[in-house]
Amino acid sequence: MPDLTLLLELLAFLVVIGAFAGVLAGLLGVGGGIVLVPAFFFTFQMLGYDGPQTMQVCLATSLATIIVTSLRSVIGHNRKGAVDWEILKGWAPGIVVGAIVGVLAASALKSSTLQAIFGVLALIIGGYMLLGKTSWRIADRMPDGGKQYLYSPFVGFLSVLMGIGGGSFGVPLMNLHNVAIHRAVATAAGFGVLIAVPSAVGFLMLTIEPGSRPPYTLGAVNLPGFLVVIAMTLLTAPLGVKIAHAMNPAPLKRLFGAFLILVALNMLRKALMG
Repeated sequence: MPDLTLLLELLAFLVVIGAFAGVLAGLLGVGGGIVLVPAFFFTFQMLGYDGPQTMQVCLATSLATIIVTSLRSVIGHNRKGAVDWEILKGWAPGIVVGAIVGVLAASALKSSTLQAIFGVLALIIGGYMLLGKTSWRIADRMPDGGKQYLYSPFVGFLSVLMGIGGGSFGVPLMNLHNVAIHRAVATAAGFGVLIAVPSAVGFLMLTIEPGSRPPYTLGAVNLPGFLVVIAMTLLTAPLGVKIAHAMNPAPLKRLFGAFLILVALNMLRKALMG
């Protein structure tokens, strides 16, 4: 077992990360998972759990926390009338199906493969956050009909492979289709709930081999990591919502995009080394 000093240091690290993730959930609509997955990976590695299914534990624990943070974020945004329920209802079936398929795919892949997928997709998301402009448009309205049922499963599928809520893909998608940024952030929090609930349930049924399973892991969800992060995000997610409605989050978004690119490159480096 790791010594007490190391455990306390890692606990402090998770407390800070949890607080940061909560603010991000409300502020940028990214659900916090894009920070939590690499944070959990680092934590579990430091504890000596670096087996072929470590990334599955990171994804599952992150998605479990997103159930709570996204719900809190949706409630906060809905009080301000910012959630577009028509988009949410129309996209819900496809997102849920994509999330379930994502769990099946993630369960079958090696940890190093999931690290590489996370790194590549995080590079794309980080690049968009850093360089993208809210004025960019590819259409004047959200896809409906056939396109809606084609796009929505990919949002759920790719989000599960990264262990994130729907904001990282949903916000840019909605913004590119002429949905105002605050409305996109609020609605994407709903995407996060639709993604996290079925995927977390699916991961609870997954059997994890001992070298990848930190103590007190149920299925693929690590309960201590979940509880520590949730304790912080419950406190800080409303703060993110308040900031999002009080200021233009664009400068912070670009700074976070640059940070995310560095995180993605580090994850790719670890994937190649593994």
